[in-house]
Parts: sequence; structure tokens; C-alpha cells
Amino acid sequence: MDPQFFIPAFVTLFVVMDPIGLTPLFLALTQGMNRQQRRVIALRAALVAGLLLTLFAFLGENVLGFLGISMAAFRISGGILLLLTALDMLFERRSKRRKDQTETKVDAEEDPSVFPLAMPLMAGPGAIATIILLSGQGDGLSGTVLALAAMFTVLLITLALFFSATLLERFLKETGVTVLTRVLGMLLAALAVQFVLDGLKDFGVVG
Repeated sequence: MDPQFFIPAFVTLFVVMDPIGLTPLFLALTQGMNRQQRRVIALRAALVAGLLLTLFAFLGENVLGFLGISMAAFRISGGILLLLTALDMLFERRSKRRKDQTETKVDAEEDPSVFPLAMPLMAGPGAIATIILLSGQGDGLSGTVLALAAMFTVLLITLALFFSATLLERFLKETGVTVLTRVLGMLLAALAVQFVLDGLKDFGVVG
């Protein structure tokens, strides 16, 4: 696997996991907590999300094989799923849904690290589909290793944003977060179409 694969893998996971869009939700989930408490929540959420995505990176393709689903079919379905996620981002439906999940969680429990932060906000269906797709693009272990390297890089960036969430909130404001989310949505839409085209190519539909 060409090491240059890391860059598109990183971009795809960054757009899907959306650390920038998660930061204001992290602030809402940890409202009233001090800096140390927020750091513990952020670390726990990143650890759980990383473990979940690592599990799917190694076992996801085997599960698909057990169910009789080809990697090409999963690429196409995953691309469609990512395209729907991109449309949600472009039309701000994603933010509204995440805010609804946030409000539900705040009323339910005090610790939001596992749910909804780790799952489904950080390691949601889109991220799981993406890590399986990226892991299946390499020969043997190389694709999985590069996909995991990209995933952990995104998680580290997410942690850095969570740790500096208060400062970023003052700097970006709501308008800045909205603009960045829409730009990321456009990039994700293009990457989703590429996944679909790759799947169709595997089927021999396109050259």
C-alpha cells in the first residue's frame, strides 16, 4: 500500500468524525464541569471510540464475509451512507440531530463519555463504515495499519480540540463552526462518490 493512502484516509475520517463539529457539543455535554473533569471525559471518550473502531478495522471484513457481503457491495453502500451524512452536514441536519442526542443525554446521566460522545458521535455508523472500507483497500495488514494511523491521528486532534474547547468557542463562534461544517460536508460528498465509483469498478460496471 502506497503511504500516500494515509492522506485521503485521514481526510475522510476527519470529515466523517467531524472533531470541529463535536467540540461545541462536548462543551454542552460537560457544562458546569471544571477543566480536569472535562479532560477525563475527553480521554475516556477517545479511548472507547478508538477501541470500537480498531475492533471493526480488524474484524469488519470478516463479519461481512460471514454474512456473504462482498467488499465491493460494502464500498457502494458505505459511499451512499457517507453521502447522506454529507448532505446532513451541508443542510445542518446533522448538527440538529447531535444537539437532540446531547440534550437527551444530559437529562439521563452525568457521564457522557461512552454515550453519546464515544458512541454514536465519535464512533458512529459513518466512522465504522469508513474504517472498514479504508482497511479493505490495502493488501494484507498494510491498509489496516494506515487506516488505524489515520484514525488515531483524528482522535488526537479531537482530544486537542476538546482540551481547548472553551478557547475555540470564543474564537470561532457559531458562524465559524457552521461555515467549517459545510466545507467539510462538500469534501465528504466528493469522497463518498469516489467510494461508490470504486465499488462499481470492482463489479466491472465502470472502467
